[in-house]
Amino acid sequence: MDAGMSQPSLEMNRWRAWDAFLEASAAGFMQSSWYADFRASVGYKCFGVVLKDEETVVGGAMVIKWSYSPSECFYYICDGPVLANDESTALATFRAILDSIETHRRAETQTVSHLRIEPRWSALPSFVQGFQPLGGPDPYTEPRATLWIDLRLSQQALLAQMKPKGRYNIRVARRHGVTIVEDTSERGLADFVRIYKRTAQRQQMDPKPPGYFRALLALLGARQQVSLFFAEHEGKRLAAALVVYFGRRATYFFGGSLALKRRVMAPYLLHFEIMRHAQARGCEWYDLWGVAPPGHMDDPWQDISVFKRKFGGVEVSLVPTLDYIYDQAAYERYLETLREPAVA
Repeated sequence: MDAGMSQPSLEMNRWRAWDAFLEASAAGFMQSSWYADFRASVGYKCFGVVLKDEETVVGGAMVIKWSYSPSECFYYICDGPVLANDESTALATFRAILDSIETHRRAETQTVSHLRIEPRWSALPSFVQGFQPLGGPDPYTEPRATLWIDLRLSQQALLAQMKPKGRYNIRVARRHGVTIVEDTSERGLADFVRIYKRTAQRQQMDPKPPGYFRALLALLGARQQVSLFFAEHEGKRLAAALVVYFGRRATYFFGGSLALKRRVMAPYLLHFEIMRHAQARGCEWYDLWGVAPPGHMDDPWQDISVFKRKFGGVEVSLVPTLDYIYDQAAYERYLETLREPAVA
């Protein structure tokens, strides 16, 4: 096998085979070259490891470097690494990825405290040794439980597999005259940020800055891989959703709703129409991007999970976020930064 490594600014043509491999394997979009470019555009450094068997890509990883102090950082593989289904090939690929990352680490000017992986695996392979799950809350993670809606169903079957309250609320929204529009213009971006920010404040979450969404739309808009949808009632935009398309999956990445006019049930019709739109694009799955694991009533995602589960779907549980510690003292300092109060 051959391993290829990139510089922080990734060339799309060079990584076309990697992205095609990801889309065919149903891997997550956070391993794509364009997502690495997006993270680089908002200040993070990235490098890639791609393994080939002659000319065929068999696995790899896009690695983001997160600096939490001037002299320390950690490596983060969102949605990865991505390995082949064949166990022997997966083992060889995984070892080659770690070796390439180790080569990169040794050349770092900063101390690398740990390597974090969040693969889309339902079970941990036996050859993954030395990694440990998180010991507590950490903002630098992505959801490990989610809900997928099967868009290969007919629209009647799609409605039938929902919970009764979900179907009912879609009908309520229609009776009230709620309409759904797509708008990625400057006005659409401003409306999305406004609704998203109000939702984050209501849920006591730290919102992403407007520049984050502007950069994402600028990068993906030309590729037709992103949409902004709004649910409107009597000229007022009540709910919004940012959807990313990658391979056969559409993902509800960010969104929110206003507290007013809750009785018209705008968010329910919004997501049903997003599903219909994704079906028309040829998507096979709608990923609702994160739910609280069943039985975790104190999970901060619990309220939004109750809403999402009304759409039915398939529960997807992935292996936990895992850390491989390179430097225990630096790792302890990293954990200490998580306990520091946020600066307003």
